[in-house]
Amino acid sequence: MDFLVMLEEGVDLSPVLARVDSVPSAFSQERCDRDVVTLYGIPKTESLALALAAAVESHRTGVGPGTFRHLGLLVGRGAVGDAAWRDITTGEIVTRDLDIPLDVLTATAQHLVVHFGSKLQRLVAGLSMPDWPEGARRAISITLDPVIEPTLAAIAKIESVLDIFRESDGMAFELEGD
Repeated sequence: MDFLVMLEEGVDLSPVLARVDSVPSAFSQERCDRDVVTLYGIPKTESLALALAAAVESHRTGVGPGTFRHLGLLVGRGAVGDAAWRDITTGEIVTRDLDIPLDVLTATAQHLVVHFGSKLQRLVAGLSMPDWPEGARRAISITLDPVIEPTLAAIAKIESVLDIFRESDGMAFELEGD
């Protein structure tokens, strides 16, 4: 997954830790969507991991490619936002509210820190460096390889498909002639 991580300075007492915007690839389905993560206040590895976890979990909501997602990461609440995409059959814009609980984000963030901790620390250090040109937007790109394990929702879907196959086993044609 590709991320552009930006830092919005001067926002110290905001209840919003970060904003996550998913931008679909406009030109090719082969290119990955890019998530733009905006951190507020002083950047920390923990808040970055939570924001990246919100981006990862938003992609697991079951909506396909070409989806715009906008999430706010709130202190003590989790990620709240919406997703919008164009319905293929009707051509209309469809929207859906997204609400990702804090415990899901925390588990995914811990997983990200385990696998990419040093990479996240370097990114936070880069955003925190004092020698950025005055007036420049602090933004750094990062790519994380897909090592995220399936969520419980994905596992439940797989289990339901397997249950259907198990139930249909008795309905299979017998070739030996009963």
